Amino acid sequence: MKLTEDEKKALSVAIDRMNEGLDSFIEFYNESEEDKQLIEFADETTAVIEKAVQIYGKEEVTAKINTIIREVLSFLPNKKD
Repeated sequence: MKLTEDEKKALSVAIDRMNEGLDSFIEFYNESEEDKQLIEFADETTAVIEKAVQIYGKEEVTAKINTIIREVLSFLPNKKD
């Protein structure tokens, strides 16, 4: 393939940009962690949560659920190994 000097420069710049993009993808991949679900909600619970999110918004529902779970789990006895 024959290229002019300007075409070679443009192609070189494009290759450099592609390599930078690839490096970014590799960095994201290397820094990624597996998303593990702590608990699984029953279908009925998920439906109720989805409805609450529609009505009150995600932030409000998230805050309430976190408060409830913290409060409920605070009553669990300390398990000693």
